Amino acid sequence: MVTRSPRFILAVISALAMFWLASFAFAGEDEARERWEEVHEKFYNPDQVEDQEGSDFGESVSLDELLLYAESRNPRMRASFDRWKAALEQVPQSNSLPDPKFSYAYFIEPVETRVGPQRQKFGLSQTIPMFGKLGLREEVGLHTADAASANFEAIRLDLRFKITQIWNDYYYLRQAISITKENVRLLTNFENVALAQYAAGRAPHSAIIRAQVELGRLEDRLRTLQDQRGPLSAALNAEINRPEYTPLAWPESVEFRPVDLSQDELRTTLLIENPQLSALASMKERDAKATRLAGKSSFPDLTLGLDYIDTDHAINSGVPDSGKDAVIAKATINIPLWSGRTSAEKSQAAAQLSATQNDYSHLKNRLIASLERSHFELRDAERRVELYAYTLLPKARQSLEVTKNGFTSGDVDFLDLIDAQRTLLEFELAYERAQADRSTRRAKLEQIVGTDLDAVKKTEE
Repeated sequence: MVTRSPRFILAVISALAMFWLASFAFAGEDEARERWEEVHEKFYNPDQVEDQEGSDFGESVSLDELLLYAESRNPRMRASFDRWKAALEQVPQSNSLPDPKFSYAYFIEPVETRVGPQRQKFGLSQTIPMFGKLGLREEVGLHTADAASANFEAIRLDLRFKITQIWNDYYYLRQAISITKENVRLLTNFENVALAQYAAGRAPHSAIIRAQVELGRLEDRLRTLQDQRGPLSAALNAEINRPEYTPLAWPESVEFRPVDLSQDELRTTLLIENPQLSALASMKERDAKATRLAGKSSFPDLTLGLDYIDTDHAINSGVPDSGKDAVIAKATINIPLWSGRTSAEKSQAAAQLSATQNDYSHLKNRLIASLERSHFELRDAERRVELYAYTLLPKARQSLEVTKNGFTSGDVDFLDLIDAQRTLLEFELAYERAQADRSTRRAKLEQIVGTDLDAVKKTEE
């Protein structure tokens, strides 16, 4: 082999020039990775996440603390985050050139040429997708990653709603137990009064029986309520990824902030912010790009290559260019000959796009209907809170007090006293239920809209 460094170096440089596209950094991919890194830093930074074994909240815990804890530990949310990462890793695979091909040939019998016998050949080739195929593949990958990102946000909002809902039910359970205990104590006093009245001949024996029956009913309700703490606590622990029997402190209160947005404002925000819609919108874009890509499947791709042939000196001395190595540049295109395959690919892509478009329309209609219902349920819960707080509860307390005085003086039947006490109990429970429902309905509305409702109002202001 004769060394001709300049020619060999030129061949190598030419080969490298064919592959320069493979080293391009795509701006869309960089932006997508930056978003992923921001979320990773917020929820899954090891320096900010406490050891899960030390998840003891102590004697008190707030809803915000639970939500923050759950967002970094809930397995379903973490699985969605990992799927987002997996989708991101598909992008560099989709926007990369195919692997270059290296070939080597050894001439068993040297090929005699004027400048000398050819001994061996080295080849390097690179297929380059043409007509924008590479860019479309990258866009398909990016839109898939965008959909995964939106799905992660949807699962995060769903987690926040579920925890808020269980937390509010947990609060209601605490209040119901407390109220029922107080009514058991009150009814026990009524029973003692009935016994005294009966001993004095001012009340029938049926009053004592009625008091004991009502007391037994309340005690049974109290035991049922107390037994519910375990299942509710386990459900909450499951969402925040703690052992099911880990003790969980009672909530001190439920949180509620009024929603100062009209139905039209909520609807507009939903169409912009809802992550489920955003995910399907990204999937629509993905399928539209995939349809365009399928349309280019009948176009050929270009393969560029270089062959370097090692040539020995010619047998005869004095031959011009004796031993000069040969460098061959070549270009190849594939022939998309089988139209059945390409036609099916186009039809498949079009059908997938149509399906995603219909999924989007259905989801949008369903979310708007859910928004209407949730907004109504929120208004209804607010109305019930106002009704019980300022009308029914004050009147029920007043009625019980008047009835107690009347029974003591003998003007009111004992059954009326029991009815007044039962009415107050039901109103107190209904008031606490309405408070819990009001907070839950607001959380549901926030989940459907897809963003913090307070932030929406501040932005508009």
